[in-house]
Amino acid sequence: MARVSQPERVLTAAAPAASGARWLRAARTPLIVLLVLGLAASISLSQATLVVLAVWLVLARRAGVVPRLRLPLALPLVLFAAWTVVAALASGQPSESLGACKNLVNLAALWVVASTLEDAAAARRFFTGLAVALAVVAALSVVQVTACPATPPASRPLAHFFRHCHRAHGFFSIYMTLAGALAMMLSAMLPRLFRRPDAATVAPLWIVSVAGLALTYVRGAWVGLVAGMLVVFATVRRRSLAVIVLVAVVLAALVALPHVAERLRTIGDMSDDTTRDRLAMLHAGLSLVRGHPVTGIGPGQVKRIYPTAAPAEALRRSTSHLHDTPLQIVVERGIPGLLAWLAIYALFLRHTFRLARRLPQDGEDHALIVGVQGAIVTFLVAGLFEYNFGDTEVLLIASALMALPFVVTEPAAPTAPTAP
Repeated sequence: MARVSQPERVLTAAAPAASGARWLRAARTPLIVLLVLGLAASISLSQATLVVLAVWLVLARRAGVVPRLRLPLALPLVLFAAWTVVAALASGQPSESLGACKNLVNLAALWVVASTLEDAAAARRFFTGLAVALAVVAALSVVQVTACPATPPASRPLAHFFRHCHRAHGFFSIYMTLAGALAMMLSAMLPRLFRRPDAATVAPLWIVSVAGLALTYVRGAWVGLVAGMLVVFATVRRRSLAVIVLVAVVLAALVALPHVAERLRTIGDMSDDTTRDRLAMLHAGLSLVRGHPVTGIGPGQVKRIYPTAAPAEALRRSTSHLHDTPLQIVVERGIPGLLAWLAIYALFLRHTFRLARRLPQDGEDHALIVGVQGAIVTFLVAGLFEYNFGDTEVLLIASALMALPFVVTEPAAPTAPTAP
């Protein structure tokens, strides 16, 4: 039998490895496209794609396609997850509480997206694709409300699309989810309106997304959008008067719509039933925190305890969440859990503000970073009026957006000239 030389054995082993690397590189783009489509329209598709991408990352790392895995915000995320498990074990129903911890898996989207996107250009493409996909959903949502039929259509897909069509919900199950997604993307797109190369493309997407958000009639998302826009306006140095006028005119036109104006007038109205009920939830939540300050009552336990904790003025006697993200976090996980949760977003904003200061003010990367800052501020402020951290679709989009700044690298510092 002829002996195989050492160089031949090396070449034979290297051929399958090279073939596998090519396959992995080719699979990256289709998987990212599927993730974008899932984030915009299908929770099942987005979660399944994230699982496949996680497996892809393991294989790509071994094949050298991905030089290293990015694990931004690892410490606060791990601390938050660990304390959530501690709170679940300390609850009155530990098995049920542990089952409610499954939402933690959605936070891994930050690591998966950050490690999958290879560079800043890929991050910008991901953002653009998501903005376009959600704008298409927003446009269809406008049709959903304006063409809402009196009787359900005979076609099953159309009947599902026009189900509860008095408020825009797109392909999501409820209008609050669409509102949370669109509000974040509107804040994120705003810096691009101030860049001449992007303005003509982004303006139509922004306008149709505003229309879709308006027709959800979700006031908390509107307040969150305003907060995110203020962050963007305060951060972007070059502001175009034409863009400011465009934003003002579009918002004013939508505010003039009868139902939108009516919803705006009830913000903070103490006679509004929703406002009164949210205040009752706040009262009940704070009393639960005083009684369980360290580990809380456990994830998923609000639905069990709220009927006995609700004050007399509460309009509803049962609920699974308290319509306030920080309040829900501290009630379920105690004060340490809330501090760990706050640390995630505080460190994120600290990192992005530092990165934005080092990037060229008129560059694409700066617009991306500032936009994501605004989106996360929108997410946090809207969470004061809705438990959006528990909304899987909204949390996945927020986590994916948070990954993008960690793909963008800081510009290299100029090297000092060497002495002759």
